[in-house]
Amino acid sequence: MSRRSVKSIRPEVDLSKVFRTYSDLPFPFDSELLFGRVAPVEFEIGSGKGLFLRRVADEFVARNFIGVEVSLKYAKFAASRLLNRSYNNALVICCDAAKLLAEWFPDNFLFAVHVYFPDPWWKRSHRKRRILREEILQLIERRLMPDSFLHFRTDVEEYFQSTLELIDKYATKLELSNIEISDDLPQNDNTYNTHFERRTILQGKKVFRAKFRKKHNYS
Repeated sequence: MSRRSVKSIRPEVDLSKVFRTYSDLPFPFDSELLFGRVAPVEFEIGSGKGLFLRRVADEFVARNFIGVEVSLKYAKFAASRLLNRSYNNALVICCDAAKLLAEWFPDNFLFAVHVYFPDPWWKRSHRKRRILREEILQLIERRLMPDSFLHFRTDVEEYFQSTLELIDKYATKLELSNIEISDDLPQNDNTYNTHFERRTILQGKKVFRAKFRKKHNYS
């Protein structure tokens, strides 16, 4: 399913509190500089239009949320949804998620990682471009805190099954906590995480959901 277009954000709109590029980031990671406070950080890979990021930031105000989106137009659109809020606990970064995982986040740091409907790269020769590939799963494993979670959803059964196999083989500290396969129509906005998920279910397609917990003790 292709992305729908989004409106461009007018140049005069001030996104400085909710939007960054890689060159704008503090090194090393500094929650005080980003949010003005220290709080548990959750990371969303592929924020799209920003529905999930806005919803969870409003619901869990004691946490900080970072979304990454490689498309500048989508990243600015998602960031614009975070404006005019009472809390400064979310921002969008326009960057490659792999770069942030490899170079920016500390080990055993993230409270959760969310990956919802990533590009499946349908051609077999292109599957090495998938975000949930061996080396990225290992980075997610390293960056997650013990007892924290990786949340993954897709409408592509092959991607879902192959990711489960990769995690079982290469990210063995991530223990499968829950699997759900459903084509139920959402009852309200809180029963789906993205516009893409809602569109998928409205078209009668299944959504494959999995949650993995990073083991606390591992030898």
